[in-house]
Amino acid sequence: MNTLIKCTASGLLLFSLNGCALDRGLSPEPGGEQVSITVKVPQNLAAEPMQVIYRSAKCPIKRSGPDWSSFEVDGYLTTTVQPLQQGNSNLYETKLAINSGGGCQWQLSNVTFGVTYASTTHFGQNVKSGPGGGIIVMFDHHLPQQRSAFDPTKEVSGDLLIREDYYPWVNEQFLGGHEKLAWLIGKGGIYLYYRAKNARKVEFEPILHADYMVYSVGPKMKKKGSHNQFTYSDGSVVMGGSDPSFQKLQAIRLGQAQ
Repeated sequence: MNTLIKCTASGLLLFSLNGCALDRGLSPEPGGEQVSITVKVPQNLAAEPMQVIYRSAKCPIKRSGPDWSSFEVDGYLTTTVQPLQQGNSNLYETKLAINSGGGCQWQLSNVTFGVTYASTTHFGQNVKSGPGGGIIVMFDHHLPQQRSAFDPTKEVSGDLLIREDYYPWVNEQFLGGHEKLAWLIGKGGIYLYYRAKNARKVEFEPILHADYMVYSVGPKMKKKGSHNQFTYSDGSVVMGGSDPSFQKLQAIRLGQAQ
């Protein structure tokens, strides 16, 4: 059964306590150590709510192994925090307690955040906002809940500045239902992963190159020889593959032949 906990670390927040039988909530000490997470939001994008995970070795969760044996893992607490706009700027910031105390002695584990489209109407009718533009920063040895086996984790020793290029990708698919999604394509997958145990300042500056869009359309029927078709901003067409080429997008923008 989930327990709702109120906390005033940066306004009134609701937390869901998972797996801890004791009703022990967050209780960060005034003036305690914090990490500042700032997102510099480009025009036409919006800062996504931050998904925050705290963990506790004092309030473990029991798990069962494949042989029905029982073992314990650190308990976890999840919350969603909306970053706050700083004045009239395009900076959005959240400050999170490193040690959130309480009876469980909650410790900050990881934060998922990023940017998405504020509106997709400029892409045409019935285009929905898709994935991309996400960041996951880990502050301990645990892996995050959202994890890709194909995307490496970058280890960082101090504070973290993430400055990355992104391109709009409108992906139209027919198999399994007609759908148009506007993605943000960067050098990684949907998320970029960082482990920064000592970071106390995390800054994310996505750079959206809105004039270099790539459009793809998938096959309407499953048959041999049917592939996705990608059309780039320079008019070039590429058949096949599941994602656009980030390197090709960079080369088109920088005027480099491929």
